[in-house]
Amino acid sequence: MMKTIGVIGAGQMGSGIAHVCALAGLDVRMGDVDPGALQRAIETIDRNLVRQVGRGKIAEGDKQAAMSHIRTGTDYAMFGDCDFVIEAATEKEAIKRDIFKLLVPHLKPEALIATNTSSISITRLAATTDRPGKFIGMHFMNPVPVMALVELIRGIATDEPTFAAVRDLAIKLGKTPVAAEDFPASSSTASCCR
Repeated sequence: MMKTIGVIGAGQMGSGIAHVCALAGLDVRMGDVDPGALQRAIETIDRNLVRQVGRGKIAEGDKQAAMSHIRTGTDYAMFGDCDFVIEAATEKEAIKRDIFKLLVPHLKPEALIATNTSSISITRLAATTDRPGKFIGMHFMNPVPVMALVELIRGIATDEPTFAAVRDLAIKLGKTPVAAEDFPASSSTASCCR
């Protein structure tokens, strides 16, 4: 059961993912190398929640509760109690690989890892961690609080419990999960494992 979610990257995607996780009642640890980006992300989430209250989509109490669920920081140690960490940093493979190398030593053994990439091989990114079986692509659409679709992308080693747990998380967030193929992958290898 996932209770604490880590989000790496406080840009548009990361702040959107933190928003929907906190609104679903999950504790969120949002990390970024730039404290200014974290401050801007918190302001954006607050503003977007106010907008949802104004439209009657959520109650004021839901907004307050969501904001209380989010903690921010620049130290990877804060991800130590996370059940699941999703990386939503810039679309550069070298940066993502470096993030996973820094992240992994702080994680509990059972923690799952995801990347929000839509263009980099999940299998290659998973290979930079100590847990390719517990690694998956979870690609949210922008803007995250509005768009329902979430692509779940298995790497070659992604195990079934990881896929099922992340699919359940997507549903808890009010999203519609769909299985997508790893990139670049031929359809024969990607479709055999659904």
